Formats: sequence, C-alpha cells, structure tokens
Amino acid sequence: MKLVYGIHDKPKFGQLLAFSFQQLLAIMAATIVVPIIVNSYGATNLHMDPAAALCGAGVGTFVYIAFTRGRSPVFLGSSFAFITAMEYATAFGYFGIILGAIFAGLVYVVFALIIKAAGSGWVDKLMPPAIIGPTVAIIGLGLSGSAITNLQTAPAGGSTLLAVFCGLVALTVTMICSTYGKKMAKLIPFIIGILAGYVVAAVFTFIGMATNCKALLITDFSALTTNFSPVNFGSFFNVPKFAFVQAIGELGTFDWACLGSIALLYVPVAFVVFAEHLADHKNLSSIIGKDLLKDPGLDRTLLGDGVGSMAGALVGSCPNTTYGESIACVAITGNASVYSIGGAATLCVILSFFTPFVAFLNTIPSCVMGGVCIALYGFIAVSGLKMFKNVDLDNNRNLFVVSVILVCGIGGLTLKFGTRADGSPVVTVTEIAVALILGILTNALLGGDKKETAKK
Repeated sequence: MKLVYGIHDKPKFGQLLAFSFQQLLAIMAATIVVPIIVNSYGATNLHMDPAAALCGAGVGTFVYIAFTRGRSPVFLGSSFAFITAMEYATAFGYFGIILGAIFAGLVYVVFALIIKAAGSGWVDKLMPPAIIGPTVAIIGLGLSGSAITNLQTAPAGGSTLLAVFCGLVALTVTMICSTYGKKMAKLIPFIIGILAGYVVAAVFTFIGMATNCKALLITDFSALTTNFSPVNFGSFFNVPKFAFVQAIGELGTFDWACLGSIALLYVPVAFVVFAEHLADHKNLSSIIGKDLLKDPGLDRTLLGDGVGSMAGALVGSCPNTTYGESIACVAITGNASVYSIGGAATLCVILSFFTPFVAFLNTIPSCVMGGVCIALYGFIAVSGLKMFKNVDLDNNRNLFVVSVILVCGIGGLTLKFGTRADGSPVVTVTEIAVALILGILTNALLGGDKKETAKK
C-alpha cells in the first residue's frame, strides 16, 4: 500500500501527538484487560495493576524500538497467550511472575541467536504464503468474537440494541473518515470514531439518568467518581503498582525450588507466541512493503520482542507481544512512522501516572471499542487473505494447506497437555499455534516447496 508516512518520517508535533494517541487507543483496551482477567481468577496474594501494565507496555515498546533500531513500526502490549500461565504463577508471587517472563524471553533470545548464526531463509521455506497468509487471517478472525461481544455490551446495564447502535456509530464514523476524510481526518479515523460513539453513548446515558430509564444507560461513569476527587489535587496522580517493587519484598521468602514449575508454565507458551511473532511481522512487512525479517532482521525483532517482554513484566507483571491492533492501525491509516509508535509508548508511561486519564479510558463503553475493533480485526484478517492471493489454489497441495489452517483456526482446535489438581491443563496450545503447526506438517507431507505454488 502507499504509505502517507514512512517508517523514518517524523510528523509535526501536533500530528505526532494525535497519531500517538490513536495508537494508544488501538492497543489500550487489550493491554489493560489482561491483568483484569488474571485478577478475576481470584488470586488473593497479589493484584495486577492495569496502570502498571500500561506503563510496562510502553517500556517494552521502547526496548523493542531500541533493538530493532527504529526500523519496525509496531507496538508491544500485554500478551493474552500468557493469561493462563500468569493465573497459576500468581501462587509464586510477583517475583515468580517476573521469573516466568524471563524464562519466556530467553526462548526468544535462543531463537534469535540461532537465526543470527544460520540466517532466516529457512523461515520462508518453512512458512510460505500458503501457510503464513491464512495464519494471519485467523488471528483477525479469531478476535472477531471479542469484537462482537464488546459491541453487544453496555457496561452500565442498558439496552443491547442501543449498545450496538453506539458501536455502529463509532464504526461508521471511522470508516467515513478513513475513506473520505481530508488530511488529518483520514489519518486519525479511530480517534474521531471513538469520540463520536462516546458522545452518542453519553447522551443516551444522561437522558437515562434524568428520566430514570435503565435501558438508556450505556456508559458507566463510576470510574471518574471513585478513582479520584476533583477537589483533591493529590488524587490526580497515581504511582502504579510496579511488579519489581513488589517483588523486592519477596526475595527473602521466595522458594527457589519452584523454578522448574514456573518454567513449565511459561516456556511452552513462548513457542506459541514465537509463531505469532512471525505471522505479525510477515503481515506488517506486506503492509509497509519492506521485509522486516531481513531489515532489521528476524534476530533483532525477536530480541526486541523477548527482552521487551521481560521489561514489560518487570514493570507491569504482564509479558508483552506485538499487537495486531497496532499493525491494523498502520494498515488503515497508512502511517508507519516509528515516531508514532514511540509517541504511543511515551503516552503509556506518562498517562499511567495520571489518574483522571486512566479513569476516563475506563469509561469508554465496551460497545464503542467493539465497533472500531470490527475494522481493526477485520483488517488483520483481510491483510492475511491478501498475503496468499497469488497462491495457486487450483493446486490441491496449496488448497489442502490453506483449508487445514482456516478450518482448524476458525473452528478453535486447541491441544491440552497434563492435568493440574483443579482439573485444568498444564499446557494449552492455542488454536492459532495448532493451525500453524498442522499447516506446516500438511505442506511438508504433500511435497513442501518442490512444486509451483503461485498462479501462472
């Protein structure tokens, strides 16, 4: 696609601030919901702070930018793949969670060293477009259920139909701005769309409050009244509950015999996220017209992702990973400036200390975010489909490879190994990883790259 801003282009300050805020909005919901989900499992010995996770995402992204030398425009946020691992790692305290992220990050480091020595050419042979394209597509399609669930949710308990209406307003405005907008409107369609949906939802909510009509209550404003007091200046600022600060107090009581258990929780998941890392960077490469596996190189992107994940967990408890929402934002706006990614990281760090902003973000209705996520997740799926548009699907081998990946991925085929005392699995291989593995095996079984795969 034709980029409005290339990787190294630096927008003017006002534009940069808007672009950075848009990236923040794209990744914010998923980043802070990971610790919320882990907390919902009922761990009593620690509490993950969403503000710290937001700050950790910013720190992790800075690390990624440094390792990739500012040549890969993607944001790192809290990884959903590690949720189960984090849930059980809470039994080992903050120090255990940090150690788990370090184990996972070391897997990336090992892969990076191997690729540094052997090159990355084997990656293209192992995962040609017939494999990587549908894998990227199912990443977006797999998120579609989350978008629709959010679209139908009114946090304040109002009407589902009105919630859907507000979300569709946000989606419609986003699409119009992206398609017909001029200058800045075309570059920040998500900000405009979210604001439009927010205003409509707020109007419904205020009318509902005034008329005592529960069906009109779409927005939950309680975060603005419970997290800080406008008359108390001190309540405007919040120091996030950083994981490394909490872990320091646990050093004397930590049971080092648990290292093996922690490694078993995190290391298998790291192999799964490695596959997603490849898919994300192949996807981003196709969008910006530059092979990121060659420049800055897969070894550098892996190091940036792995060490960035460690840094993110050190600050916010949650290991980080590259975000498809960030990549979709680049695709839709044509803005691949790494300065926008760095700006978003800066905002994450600064605003995590600012209570009113964090509280305001928490008041954005789920239905509004669900509306814009239809576009975000849809673009991820479509970009994956475009990656194998030149693959010859009249060739049965290619047809079987694509079919296996799409059906297993969309159908939700997962593999579970081992059983814990509570009946839950020790290791769960996600549907994306299973689909990718089966696609690779199918491709190898039916002849690998020995036959022509592209249309003539």
